[in-house]
Amino acid sequence: MEFLARINPILQALLATIFTWFLTALGAASVLLAKNFSQRILSLMLGFAAGVMIAASFWSLLAPAIEMGEELGLIPWVPALIGFLLGGAFLRIIDLVLPHLHPGFAQGEPEGIKAQWKKTTLLFLAITIHNFPEGLAVGVAFGASYYGVPGASLSGALALALGIGIQNFPEGMAVSLPLKGLGLSRLKSFFLGQASGLIEPLAGVIGAAAVLLARPLLPYALSFAAGAMIFVVVEELIPESQKGVNSDIATMGAILGFAIMMLLDVAFG
Repeated sequence: MEFLARINPILQALLATIFTWFLTALGAASVLLAKNFSQRILSLMLGFAAGVMIAASFWSLLAPAIEMGEELGLIPWVPALIGFLLGGAFLRIIDLVLPHLHPGFAQGEPEGIKAQWKKTTLLFLAITIHNFPEGLAVGVAFGASYYGVPGASLSGALALALGIGIQNFPEGMAVSLPLKGLGLSRLKSFFLGQASGLIEPLAGVIGAAAVLLARPLLPYALSFAAGAMIFVVVEELIPESQKGVNSDIATMGAILGFAIMMLLDVAFG
């Protein structure tokens, strides 16, 4: 921990998000072994990811943002509210503009601007959109820990990276398995599945650099990441996980994911 504390926060964020990408790649590698795709397993994985992201949005992002707002002499909830709404609005704009297809709706209509792209490309873009706020959240958390302000610490940033990484493992499976179901080879499904997580290191570096350049942005940046993550949960993960007859297992997955992320952040952060 002492060695890591001496590293530049931007490098910390890069290393942490490389770790989260690696777990995405591990999950995507399951397509090289799996014989059949189970909708029940996908629902469980999507529910678990939703639970982790909901817990991380509050414990790791919004709560510290409120504390930092108070420390900066602001009305505590104002930066958190503004950043949260901006984060959700930003993802909504991306959702409206960028053509994509959600994993659970591989046979449905693509969203965003109409484009004559393959379903595999649209599915890949959907998960890339999904992964951006996760990487941003990790990067902002490491940038916040550099200042040592209340509610932010290096151990808390590490706990967030670990939680995001854990949910990235089933997320990698949730990308590569449907891609194989669309007719891609196992190798190409794995390649695209792991590549969907490569946006996280970029987003992590952007998040850490932004808060280092302007400390007053911290509470806004943390809550921005939270708003973006909650948008992904409500727009994609929950509806997709609740499809068909697997809603109960998806709900239990969400509860388990929330509990694990809360434990990581509160007990170890």
